[in-house]
Amino acid sequence: MLKLKENCKYALAVPTSMGVRITPPDGQPVEASDTFFMQVTSAETNVASISSYLGLPVKVLTKFVKGSPISAMIKRNLRQRGMDVEGKEVEQGGPWGYRHQFNIADSGYGLRGPRVHNDRAGEVGRTLCVEDFDLDRIFGEEGVQIIHMSGLVAALSEQTGKFCLELARTAKKYGTRICFDCNYRASFWKGREEELGKIFFEIASLSDILVGNEEDFQLCFGIEGPESGGKDIAGKMNSFKGLIENARKVFPNASVFATTLRQVISTNRHLWGAILFEEGEWYVAEPREIGVLDRIGGGDGFVGGLLYAINKGWNADDQLGFAWASGAITTTFLTDYAQPADEEQIWSVWKGNARVKR
Repeated sequence: MLKLKENCKYALAVPTSMGVRITPPDGQPVEASDTFFMQVTSAETNVASISSYLGLPVKVLTKFVKGSPISAMIKRNLRQRGMDVEGKEVEQGGPWGYRHQFNIADSGYGLRGPRVHNDRAGEVGRTLCVEDFDLDRIFGEEGVQIIHMSGLVAALSEQTGKFCLELARTAKKYGTRICFDCNYRASFWKGREEELGKIFFEIASLSDILVGNEEDFQLCFGIEGPESGGKDIAGKMNSFKGLIENARKVFPNASVFATTLRQVISTNRHLWGAILFEEGEWYVAEPREIGVLDRIGGGDGFVGGLLYAINKGWNADDQLGFAWASGAITTTFLTDYAQPADEEQIWSVWKGNARVKR
């Protein structure tokens, strides 16, 4: 079990670039719709929502466009989720200046899968840099038990890469545990392989918790797993185990490795499993069928549940069960993030108890 820093103001901190997602109702495709639901989103705050809704103190490190109504919407939403927010405001710079990203996505339905289109031109989060924050105050005076970072933020720009790297270095200096979700995206890495490879490698080397699938570890770090694992979930599980055995040699500082395992039966029916390696032991949540309203954010919910459980000091079996259920419950919300009423609601998902609670 990871030993966490004591007497911290925050259980969890996340650096992130905030944006909005627009989604047609009732599973309709974007191109066939004229009505949309708009929500605040980012992968990292999706993770943090499990902790904030369940009462742990969370801090968001981000950046805003000054005077933007989208910025106002984002700030209000994060406050509603119970998160402390720290972030500088920058001038928009005219109609062609900075803005928050737009994620245009439908939920899919039946045998028609979801489609996602990212519109990130002029994204203000790409300007996140070390100078925006007093890291010694955040980690030294206020204190953070776990910082969660995503490869999505680290790969946004040269500035954000250096920012995430310095966050990891400072967190390490002050005894904060580091969680890194590799989140490899080929479009982000194109032409920047050497630059990002070095940054990702150092962040992973400093991390205590590493999250990612086979592709993440192979494409970010060149770590290979077994030659054949099979396309079914059981095969993927065996392949991931072999991959992590190799990754442990490269990243000996990490004591926790985790990933989800998903097989899509249809848009609204998935087999959902997960695997966790912690301090020398494997823990497996065997795949079970789950109903899916909207799959976006399920993986983030899994990480959020895992970090909540680690912060609570639970054993590895409970960490994995709670993480699996946090991911599963996230897919029942129209938002990208779960809004759990309490721990019991998540544990009921793990137990398969969908009875009415009166």
